[in-house]
Amino acid sequence: MFEFTDRSKDYLERVQAFMDRHVYPAEETYEAQTAAPETQWNGFPPILQELKAKAKAEGLWNMFIHDDRFGPGLSNFEFAPIMEILGRSNMAPEVFNCAAPDVGNMEVLAQFGNEAQQERWLTPLLNGETRSVFCMTEPNVASSDATNIETSIDRDGDEYVINGRKWWSSGIGHPACEVAIVMGKNDPNAERHKQQSMILVPVNTPGLEVVRMLPVFGYEHAPHGHGEVVFKDVRVPAGNMLLGEGRGFEIAQGRLGPGRIHHCMRLIGKAERALEAMMRRAKARVAFGKSLAERDTVRADIANSRCEIDQARLLVLHAAWKMDQEGNKAARKQIAMIKVVVPLMAAGVIDRAIQIHGGGGVSNDFGLAHMYSEARYLRIGDGPDEVHREAIAKLELRSVN
Repeated sequence: MFEFTDRSKDYLERVQAFMDRHVYPAEETYEAQTAAPETQWNGFPPILQELKAKAKAEGLWNMFIHDDRFGPGLSNFEFAPIMEILGRSNMAPEVFNCAAPDVGNMEVLAQFGNEAQQERWLTPLLNGETRSVFCMTEPNVASSDATNIETSIDRDGDEYVINGRKWWSSGIGHPACEVAIVMGKNDPNAERHKQQSMILVPVNTPGLEVVRMLPVFGYEHAPHGHGEVVFKDVRVPAGNMLLGEGRGFEIAQGRLGPGRIHHCMRLIGKAERALEAMMRRAKARVAFGKSLAERDTVRADIANSRCEIDQARLLVLHAAWKMDQEGNKAARKQIAMIKVVVPLMAAGVIDRAIQIHGGGGVSNDFGLAHMYSEARYLRIGDGPDEVHREAIAKLELRSVN
């Protein structure tokens, strides 16, 4: 039986109260301030800035970070239910400075960055003054196998020179984005998983060009967005290398485990909100003499959704607990399992909510279409389902003589 710590319960209660008092009532204003074409990419909607200041003042800030030098030091298991609450609202993660991709990038800098790198890049991110981007996926290779990465990181005296093309670089569109963590290949002749490195690249470095912003199912995801980025003879100081040459996969494993917990708990929050919307709609709509809530098929959808959400949540909490107890490597099967199960579950629940809303479900009036797009693309993000199923099967087969 899982039992949350008193500290986790305290944060959870405070976050829930903040969401009820401030975030949910502000969602309509936030959507209006970020929807206008002339302002959607400015990155600083007034309502968001106001709520960030309030959250910071109340100590509800950087709750994701495990290192108590930089934040409250909550474990993966302690933070997981908090991230579920934040996932219920598009604006909430940034309100509390717990938004992707910054959470992963800050964890990388906290865990693998040196003191100079932390002072220059981590501190402003922790303060909410800047944003960041993670550049890994490439358009010309199957990036589900990260050993395919072709971007080169070559040493030239006291500098590294970076050449390559990335896409789905989330966060690059934000005007406060100042640094990219770039994964590339520095030694193609080394052992297969020691050819890659990660390096810090200021986004204003000459030779770095954002070619275009990529929509997701038609959604721009402004103001952070997802960019296609070209690196042409981009030069950065040798001191920008993270941890050391050939350590890219090591860093990636440290980054992706907690990141997958965050993605999955956010999706569970969205699935919960979709189920609530489904039930309200079912009670309010009458068709052929009965409310939808009285229809057997609708009741079955509600029941199945409740079962699936609760099953998925327990699976994620178990993965988070195992990561805390035994480390990311020991929990790799559980991490792969949640990455397969949760996006499928969330897409299914949201799809049912869309169906019960009828034409309204595919509009922007209820937020369900946007929720569905997020659940669907996360079957690809952080590794496609097929890769995770392969990993699960391999680990299962090893357990049988």
